[in-house]
Amino acid sequence: MAKTQLNVRVDERTAEAARQRALQRGVSVNRYIEELVRQDAGEVGRAFVEAAADFVHCYGPVFADEFGTDGAAAAAKATQERSGR
Repeated sequence: MAKTQLNVRVDERTAEAARQRALQRGVSVNRYIEELVRQDAGEVGRAFVEAAADFVHCYGPVFADEFGTDGAAAAAKATQERSGR
């Protein structure tokens, strides 16, 4: 994908925060800002929802067999029982 240069002005505190967060993540400031914009635009959320829908489509019947028609409540109860709560 071709890259376009985008110049923005931020105060020094914001710039330093961006540098620190990028450093903590092990990415460049450019990459960090790009990831933030993508998240804000919903790409990550859409990818998660699509993956979750695919998972439910593939494994929903397995959960229904194991936990019945109210699988979420039964799964939560089973998890609580296993953890001793």
